[in-house]
Amino acid sequence: MLVQVYGTEAMSRKYVYDWFKRFHGRKETIEDEARSGWTSTSRTPDMIERVRQMLAQDRQVTLRLMAEELGISKDTVHNIVCEDLGKQSNGGNPRTCDGGSVIDS
Repeated sequence: MLVQVYGTEAMSRKYVYDWFKRFHGRKETIEDEARSGWTSTSRTPDMIERVRQMLAQDRQVTLRLMAEELGISKDTVHNIVCEDLGKQSNGGNPRTCDGGSVIDS
């Protein structure tokens, strides 16, 4: 019946049954239940300080080298450098704040 009314925009049978189960169980909201999610174990104050110290010791250090030495992902190092430390970059690696590989303040 939904396909007759809504055509190709109709909700699939699977989702109709899912919604039926959701509301049949007296659920009154369409919001998802809260989930704990993943907690960050690498973007901690201690790790931010370690990245800051590495940058202070060697301004030419790459994200890859920092990630390998610290045992965290390049994405995490990137986020620490750009968001937590507010650094800018000025040379060739696309994984840094503005496209460079050399981190500079």
